[in-house]
Amino acid sequence: MHATLSLLNNTDFPQLARGHLETLQINLGYRCNQSCLHCHVNAGPSRKEQMSRDTIADVLAFLDTTTVRNMDLTGGAPELNPHFRMLVTEARRRDVHVIDRCNLTILLEPGQEDLAEFLAQQRVEVTASLPCYQQSNVDAQRGAGVFAKSIAALQRLNELGYGRDTGLVLNLVHNPGGAALPSPQDALEEAYRNELGTRHGIVFSRLYTIANMPIQRFGSTLISRGKFQSYMETLRAAHRPENLASVMCRSLVSVDWEGRVYDCDFNQMLGLPMSLGGRPGVRLGELIHTRLDGNPIAVADHCYGCTAGQGSGCGGALSD
Repeated sequence: MHATLSLLNNTDFPQLARGHLETLQINLGYRCNQSCLHCHVNAGPSRKEQMSRDTIADVLAFLDTTTVRNMDLTGGAPELNPHFRMLVTEARRRDVHVIDRCNLTILLEPGQEDLAEFLAQQRVEVTASLPCYQQSNVDAQRGAGVFAKSIAALQRLNELGYGRDTGLVLNLVHNPGGAALPSPQDALEEAYRNELGTRHGIVFSRLYTIANMPIQRFGSTLISRGKFQSYMETLRAAHRPENLASVMCRSLVSVDWEGRVYDCDFNQMLGLPMSLGGRPGVRLGELIHTRLDGNPIAVADHCYGCTAGQGSGCGGALSD
């Protein structure tokens, strides 16, 4: 695995400062039932890192003492954390809106047969990764048979009311297959609706497009293929300053499996911690009763991935 931070640290990316904190993004661990080529987490079945029950108690304490009412669960496959359902249930009991970043195939794993029903009962928003509507592209990125399993999982979610006029939100996430920017989100969403609806009877709420980040597994692949610098040139050339106003790090903090806090999930994977009062290495408990408005955000060259073209973040494109 090639490290990329040393290639990203010397940056001229504009300095950023935080706005009002709205979303707590929790990485419940790096274990996953898939090993995708574009994964910026380097997640996979062999990873052992999992958030403990004690750290999850810190998450709930944070929700009890702040006005944050959005919790975004990610991984790896967040559902593989043994405390996933407890955390979701307790967050919903506190009237916190929960987003599950789901890889879809986890819904078919042994022991997870009732997971879709649980998500529906708790009215969890499902944001599901489906990098393409074509089988060949998905299986090339995510592994043989993943597309068929993903379609089966989407059909099950639709049966439960997801993506329909029920209030159960089902978003899909598109990542390009290689070192290129995503296509325009609106046009791609229409193509997804047509293809998935016609071929498989699938409906969904929104499509989000997210650029591949030059870090971890994808960044290492770029280096191995001699494409790292050219991809960075693509991102930098497509930078749009107007996207700076709505990048996700202004209103979100990312918490790793050990309770350490970062300005975003990408910074977490690079080991770029949040600084508070000039001191790096902040833990979640230290943010209780602390206003982050105006706090500087750690930036490096990978940040161009969020502002290139239409821009991208956890909620998809930032501009038309």
